[in-house]
Amino acid sequence: MKNNKLLTAIWVAASLSMVSASAVAEVAKVAVSQIVEHPALDAARNGLLDGLKQKGYIEGENLEFSYQTAQGNPAIAVQIAKQFVGERPDVLVGIATPTAQALAASTRSIPVVFTAVTDPVGAKLVKDMDKPARNVTGLSDLSPVAQHVALMQELLPEMNSIGVVFNPGEANAVALVQLLRAAAKDRGLTVVEATALKSADVQSAAQIVASKADVIYAPTDNTVASAIDGLVNAGNQANTPIVGASTTYIENGALAALGFDYYQVGVQTADYVDALLKGKKISELPVKVAKGSDLALNQKAADKLGITFPAAVLERATSIEE
Repeated sequence: MKNNKLLTAIWVAASLSMVSASAVAEVAKVAVSQIVEHPALDAARNGLLDGLKQKGYIEGENLEFSYQTAQGNPAIAVQIAKQFVGERPDVLVGIATPTAQALAASTRSIPVVFTAVTDPVGAKLVKDMDKPARNVTGLSDLSPVAQHVALMQELLPEMNSIGVVFNPGEANAVALVQLLRAAAKDRGLTVVEATALKSADVQSAAQIVASKADVIYAPTDNTVASAIDGLVNAGNQANTPIVGASTTYIENGALAALGFDYYQVGVQTADYVDALLKGKKISELPVKVAKGSDLALNQKAADKLGITFPAAVLERATSIEE
């Protein structure tokens, strides 16, 4: 009798263990590393979470969603990557270039999805955007820099120079400035450059270019984005308008911005994560450039600067901050 009870107890325990293991297996584990917190990247993360929710992944039920920020420090990004890899999630997501690079360097087996990465090939995340190899694929947010320069000339027909602040330690920022130089040269414009290795350097660097350039271009450089208020303050002090590559800069006082809705970039990123969770291979998921661009204008900034938006620009605007 005692043996029967013992066997029954063992069978019940084994059954509960199997149920528990089955329940755990049904929970998707997604770990997200973000280089720094600023509105554009935060919007991408929120879009990712909501995009997964739309596909049936509910945090706390069938989704374990881990998130950490590197606070703008690539060394911390490496530490986070090692920690996440040790936790063995189903999919790793790197928001912005430095965190994506850290994740990709930390594992060859766990799928890595990058998002908000300007130049995946230049950043050595993939060799071929159409045929990603290894365990890495994702979504690029390559800015339409030539369109940005054209917009500047529409707004300021007499302009001769463009100022830009960027972090030379960010591969995405270097790629964007190279595109800016080429686009400016095609239009007979000069580029005034200043570098900022950390957020605290942005305002002083912006003061330098604001005194020498007709307009300041604010790229999707994570260091600049995390200190966009300082950049705008420097422009305001010199009466130099700011044209941005992210529409989130409008809230901080930029005159105009042409860029992605980063929430939608995050939603599009969820497509990759969902496909991998359902068994797709990296080789079946080519790298794409995020869809959509919005033109946002800041009427208050225009009034302060004495600038009148051309009718053609007003017609294309998707939003106007009054």
